[in-house]
Amino acid sequence: MELTLSEIAKHLDGDVIGDYSCLISGVSEIQNSEPNTITFLSNPLYHKYLKNTNAAAILVTEPSVLNGKNGIVVQNPQLAMARVLALFTSEEETDPTIHPKALIAKDAHIGDQVNIDANVIIEEKVRIGDRCSIGANTVIGSNTVLGEDCSIASNVSIYKKINIGNNVTVHSGTVIGSDGFGYVSIDNRHEKIPQTGNVVIGDHVEIGSNCSIDRATIGSTIISDMTKIDNLVHIAHNVKIGKGCLLTAGFAVAGSTEIGDYCTFAGQVGVAPHLKIGDRSIVAAKSGITKSLKGDKVYAGFPAREIKEYNRRLALVNEIEKLRYKLKKLEGDG
Repeated sequence: MELTLSEIAKHLDGDVIGDYSCLISGVSEIQNSEPNTITFLSNPLYHKYLKNTNAAAILVTEPSVLNGKNGIVVQNPQLAMARVLALFTSEEETDPTIHPKALIAKDAHIGDQVNIDANVIIEEKVRIGDRCSIGANTVIGSNTVLGEDCSIASNVSIYKKINIGNNVTVHSGTVIGSDGFGYVSIDNRHEKIPQTGNVVIGDHVEIGSNCSIDRATIGSTIISDMTKIDNLVHIAHNVKIGKGCLLTAGFAVAGSTEIGDYCTFAGQVGVAPHLKIGDRSIVAAKSGITKSLKGDKVYAGFPAREIKEYNRRLALVNEIEKLRYKLKKLEGDG
């Protein structure tokens, strides 16, 4: 597949600088660029690769940085790159099929244009919407509802009574609806609390590989619309996650915590149970959240504090280390 720079610019609503008829056959990284491809520059750290790039064109915000090279001026080069990637990687449409080795309950409802691969198990009273794709060896438990245009990869386990919205993507190895970790300890015994609730997932949610989302003890564990979940994330029972959140790898949240809309959690953040995290909170990597947090703030550290307070304390620790070094030196001189 080849597109001219003019055709790509029209798709991006961008402005061409240079040869409008330049042919582009793909996308490459600016530091490992290939001929006849387009790349992008959004991070100043990569500006050093611009001079020697082999790419035929570059997505930029300012035409002045091109220095005679072909390019397209856009507001957001990274977003533009994502849209160009979609142009060049769109999968060839094939007729959806149901593999003969798939096991589908007689009373399950399968929508139109659904693709079901080998060894899929679909249990009683499951409802699958139109244009969904179910990968090999995936199991969908009874009374689960899957909306339209969903993509469920291979080896996914979706337990019973799960509600999944439209345009949801779930990657391999993820488990949705397993029991929450609930026990009552008495007389040196741990008595299990039955986990009778479910999981509700909104529209346009993406869940990475090898995640675990527990069903509620009573009621629902909720993941709201447009939230994106990285690989290796754990969401405990009765957690409620708002709209448009970003949960990166290694994030874990304990039971019954409520997370507001448009929050971002960097890698390996841990959240204690029964807390409330305000809208648009941002939490730095490896932070530990032990109390509820107000929204519209940035937090870091363990326990998590506002970033200014965290940095102030870190600076004090560094000053103490310097004083300690000076004191040891004075003691040695004495």
